[in-house]
Amino acid sequence: MSMDQALQTYIEESRGLLEEMESILLRLETEPQDEDTVNAMFRAAHTIKGSAGLFGLDAIVSFTHVVENVLDKVRDGELLVNDALVELLLKCCDHIGLLVTIVAEAGEALDTEQAATGEALAAALKSMIGGAGVLDATMPAVHEARLDASGGGQLEGDNWHLSLIFGRDVLKTGMDPTSFIRYLSTIGDIVSLVTDDSALPGLSELDPESCYLTFEIEFKSEADKQTIEAVFEFVQYDIKLRILPPPSHLAAFIDRIEHASGNTDMLGQLLIEAGILTSHELDGALSAQEEMMGQDSGAKLPIGEVLVKEGVVHKEIVDVALEKQRQIRDTKAQEAKFVRVSAEKLDELINLVGELVIAGAGASLQAQRSGDVALHESTSVVSGLVEEIRDGALKLRMVEIGETFNRFQRVVRDVSRELGKEIGLEISGAETELDKTVVEKIGDPLMHLVRNAMDHGIESAEARVAAGKAAKGTLRLNAYHDSGSIVIEVADDGGGLKKERILKKAVERGIISPGQSLSDSEIYNLIFEAGFSTADQVTNLSGRGVGMDVVKRNIQALRGTVDIESAEGRGTTVRIRLPLTLAIIDGFLVGVGKSAFVVPLDMVLECIELPETDRRAADTRNYVNLRGEVLPFVRLRDQFEVNAAAGKRENIVVVQYGGQKAGFVVDELMGEFQTVIKPLGNVFRHLRGISGSTILGTGEVALILDVPALVKLAVAREGQMTEKAA
Repeated sequence: MSMDQALQTYIEESRGLLEEMESILLRLETEPQDEDTVNAMFRAAHTIKGSAGLFGLDAIVSFTHVVENVLDKVRDGELLVNDALVELLLKCCDHIGLLVTIVAEAGEALDTEQAATGEALAAALKSMIGGAGVLDATMPAVHEARLDASGGGQLEGDNWHLSLIFGRDVLKTGMDPTSFIRYLSTIGDIVSLVTDDSALPGLSELDPESCYLTFEIEFKSEADKQTIEAVFEFVQYDIKLRILPPPSHLAAFIDRIEHASGNTDMLGQLLIEAGILTSHELDGALSAQEEMMGQDSGAKLPIGEVLVKEGVVHKEIVDVALEKQRQIRDTKAQEAKFVRVSAEKLDELINLVGELVIAGAGASLQAQRSGDVALHESTSVVSGLVEEIRDGALKLRMVEIGETFNRFQRVVRDVSRELGKEIGLEISGAETELDKTVVEKIGDPLMHLVRNAMDHGIESAEARVAAGKAAKGTLRLNAYHDSGSIVIEVADDGGGLKKERILKKAVERGIISPGQSLSDSEIYNLIFEAGFSTADQVTNLSGRGVGMDVVKRNIQALRGTVDIESAEGRGTTVRIRLPLTLAIIDGFLVGVGKSAFVVPLDMVLECIELPETDRRAADTRNYVNLRGEVLPFVRLRDQFEVNAAAGKRENIVVVQYGGQKAGFVVDELMGEFQTVIKPLGNVFRHLRGISGSTILGTGEVALILDVPALVKLAVAREGQMTEKAA
């Protein structure tokens, strides 16, 4: 992986971690402080800081370092989580996000205002930890601990403890044990030295060239374990050396293990990276492990138990390292299930699959025309495989909408405080999946609908109580699948839309004429007209009549529709219907004259023959009796001005969208067809009743019907004719 790719990975991961931190902070506002939750937030900040250091992003490192210090105090119980702390940390998350964005856009340094904001946040954080300044994140607060000395008993004081057992023949090799002890004093202070002569034999058996003494040393030094061990490098094979750290280092070692990079899941390497174990000590422990297995002739003793048994590492540290090892292995096992793929590569794959579908359709058509049964069977098998490949490729781009919904937790919190209202957010259907492209483009319309509902929909606490409601308002986000579409609902339990006020405003603006009869749905949809607003006053959030028309245009650009249901005094629901994907769909191919049209298969209910009596009455009515139910229909020949005479037989394709049924009158039913959606050019983008185009196996172009628009047209015409008849 190149450095640029690694940096992009860091940017994406940092943004994900910031979202996680933000979500945790919002939960901590309403839920009791949970140790695991706080630890997760600390780990997220630590990961952002640590990875930033690898790329030399000093601004991110220094600011996140201060945030980490505060979170460390929270984790230790020295700081309590309250509204002020959550508010401050949320602003810190925003600032870190800004720093990451600057890196992502390869921008300049922070401007004066942004830098001042960062300094003010850092100062506020430092004041919360007593103004002590920035602490060393690698050396957290000291926790009292007592370590066992290799000779038994407890270590006193806060010094290194060295146990030196020289080999019996060390003097014969020309090495003087006391010289190493003297050299040891050059890197620290020898606080105490105890000589053990218990192995000294009687005078008659004494060998003057043999070493019988062992030494226990209390050593005070700022050196690390590796440096201390290096003092005895020349006698490393003639000495049994045990180095135990000061009790004050225990917490730091544990912290280093908990925040290890996770590059290795080997216990020994974890301890070496944390500075707790040296390579020489690990080699000795591995040798001891082999010897123990040979003596017991049983299973190999775990290396952690060997290290504790040999007195090299304290048991508490080994336990923490084993837990970290388990976490790393679980993480690697989870990561092994996923592969990070660029969105551009997925788009390219979908395009290629689309071309494959078109080519497959052409091959199937040629096989049918040839009359070769074997060839036709082969192309059928290929078509089935292409369909499976298509479905698999589309699933790769399907993502849950829950991530988009969760982003509104922060929006609802901040906006409700700005408005002085108490509003809660309820989310359901977060697991509903839809195309990643649709998710990316629906964010802005949803944002406007949410803010508008909070500003104009939900009343103040006083007004709610006066109306017999709970003081706290509720905003709901819901998503579900319906008839091959995804439905997203933004609902509130506020005052609802006031029809009389909407009608009055529409008449004033000349949108409708006085006395014009409109259904409730048509009245509510007037708010999507450009510049339309019934707000009594303009706020920072809404009220200028700008936005709702843009919401509708953006949703229609995604081949979707938006409808409103409202009950005055009880609330409003805005319902958005969107296609599951914008790339490839299953279609039903129909013909009118020499023209071909595609109906999305998920919306097709059935096909029936248009009775002769209804054909003769087509000039006076545009509906049929479908098993006792009125079914309005649209003649595609008339709708799109197809210059061809009607055939001897006509058919009706019955479709359903948004709970409404309608029929399309066509000449020919041509069967199912895998449809690769091609967008219409700018010249045709306002063409009513058409949502796109596709290429048939013959190379000809077929138009994809905009079912929602045509269903509305059919229902409206039927209503108008009914009114005339009345």
